[in-house]
Amino acid sequence: MKVFSRKSHIPVPVARLFAWHARDGAIQRLTPPWAPMALKWRQGSGIDKGVRVGFDMRVLGIPMTWEAEHIDYYENRMFKDRQIKGPFARWEHTHLFAPDRGQGSAMTDQVAYELPGGWLSAPFDRRVQKELARMFDYRHRVLAHDLIHYADQCRPMRILISGASGSIGSALVPFLRTCGHKVICLVRHNGPLADDDVFWDPYNDIPDMASIGRVDAVINLNGKDISRGKWTDGQKQAIMDSRIQPTRLLVKKMLEMDQRPEVFVSASAIGFYGEGADAVFTETDPGGDSFISRVCNEWEQASWPAQAAGIRTVQLRIGVVLTPAGGALARMLPAFAAGCGAKLGKGRQYMSWISMDDTLGGIFHILRNKDIQGPVNLTAPNPVTNQKFTRTLARVLSRPAVFSIPGWLAARLWGEMGKETLLTSARVMPEKLMKTQFTFQYPDLEPALGHLLGRIDS
Repeated sequence: MKVFSRKSHIPVPVARLFAWHARDGAIQRLTPPWAPMALKWRQGSGIDKGVRVGFDMRVLGIPMTWEAEHIDYYENRMFKDRQIKGPFARWEHTHLFAPDRGQGSAMTDQVAYELPGGWLSAPFDRRVQKELARMFDYRHRVLAHDLIHYADQCRPMRILISGASGSIGSALVPFLRTCGHKVICLVRHNGPLADDDVFWDPYNDIPDMASIGRVDAVINLNGKDISRGKWTDGQKQAIMDSRIQPTRLLVKKMLEMDQRPEVFVSASAIGFYGEGADAVFTETDPGGDSFISRVCNEWEQASWPAQAAGIRTVQLRIGVVLTPAGGALARMLPAFAAGCGAKLGKGRQYMSWISMDDTLGGIFHILRNKDIQGPVNLTAPNPVTNQKFTRTLARVLSRPAVFSIPGWLAARLWGEMGKETLLTSARVMPEKLMKTQFTFQYPDLEPALGHLLGRIDS
């Protein structure tokens, strides 16, 4: 039997720290974004004895199921879960809590495990210990920061979200739930719905908002992925429709409500600005004339009637959101991890990026700050060139990145999509966030990538 242990000081009282773990979304919030596992079902709620959970996961690329059961529970002291089915011969995870340094807490994660294969698995134990250290270091960082800065920091809200299954939405929902808010998700599938899911069809005037009840905020994250393959005329129309029609319907439904939401946060993108070379864009700059600029312009205009009706409305001009769980970074990682990372063109074009953690924190900041409205650039304050991004990601992964993809080849391979998403320079500053005292957790690229990829030196 092997034992791994990680202890951290969390500067909140034990009762608050312990209760956070019982909130909906806690498991998803603590799952590292690089981990190839996703929660699929739960029997019971919270962390009480007898609660069972099931994950889909991959080990060495092989799909499998992990099932675990909570087997012990002492309020404000400990809870324990063990593997019922999964990749380990044995796994028991004990969560320990104790008062520490005045009003703070000492939290210890202790894992007792056995690898399959008996003594034949001994050569793999060092790798397992290293991966557990990456995972629990990430968990403790996220937990401490959320409890200090976000959880219970404003009155509980009822928040309606569209696009909850996307890369931002799937991270935002558990984040908001663990912060103490009630989240209702608009979903498109016709199968069995979770308790807080509501079916909607934005092309057929569904749902009836009266069935949802009062909501304090609506967050609209709809939109077809623009970065998959060359743009045909049909794809371009789908990109436009998937953003504008859902936005218009949400605005229509909000205006029909007897008690309207206080705030409407509707996604847009920094593609609004178009090509900028080395120029710096802020929220006061006009839009460009590219296809994506026109999409963003019409997308934002679709939200304007909500603002005209007195609902505080924010258009989120989102940059390149970094997470290994999806989006641009997830597509880059295989090549970079293999030592085949490459800059695009001359690498001089600016990439206005933001970590997923600051994306979530920025949305939270907007929800609770009543002075923020209109367009808001959701980007980190230090954009970098594609060449610097390439070198930094390679350095974090300890891999070379000596290749270049010529601009003409990128244009040939990906057409208009490649020109507008890969080769266009957008140097965007989050002026409104900075002026309203939002504190970025990861303002610089290398620490952001280190955190997201679990590559921070202990």
